[in-house]
Amino acid sequence: MNIYIDFDDCLCETARSFSDLVEKMFGKIVPYEQVQFFNLQKSYDLNDEQYEKMMLAGHTPEALLSIEETPGASETINSWIDEGHDVSIITGRPSSAFDASRKWLDQHGLERVKLYCLNKYGRDNFIKNSEFNLELEDYYKMHFDYAIEDSPLAFKFFDHLPDLKVLVFDRPWNQEAELPGDGYKRCTDWKMIKSIVG
Repeated sequence: MNIYIDFDDCLCETARSFSDLVEKMFGKIVPYEQVQFFNLQKSYDLNDEQYEKMMLAGHTPEALLSIEETPGASETINSWIDEGHDVSIITGRPSSAFDASRKWLDQHGLERVKLYCLNKYGRDNFIKNSEFNLELEDYYKMHFDYAIEDSPLAFKFFDHLPDLKVLVFDRPWNQEAELPGDGYKRCTDWKMIKSIVG
């Protein structure tokens, strides 16, 4: 099987980390449970300047490497690889975050996992023609049997795979989202994900 996994808030607790960062930087207290929007600027009620500062601070290597793993992620992923499945981490992080993201994976026992930066949200300082950068036309040539994703904004990237099973990692900002079809299932943790994928 080919398995797609998003990085932030599937593999690791990015929103919890950003809630701490926003409190330290701006004195704004927004508990993780109250992060209602995938748009963090809106969730944390930041002006443009504050949002830019937060994103820069949150994407430094030190900040990225300090994010806690979501319980059960690396154990489950390694069990799939041991069984011969192909696992790709496909993140919307900018390519400038690749080295720290790769290091985070390696430090969490995920050395065998492939990591790609996909320009999901048009942010970008993406590096053309690199081994780890994916433009959308490259991504659409890939096939997956399962996808693990938390962002409703990313669901559109699965339209070309009608048989794909999408496991939506339950997070505060996606609880009101309507799941696009029968192939989508909400999952509360990695134990549940593993029970579905096998």
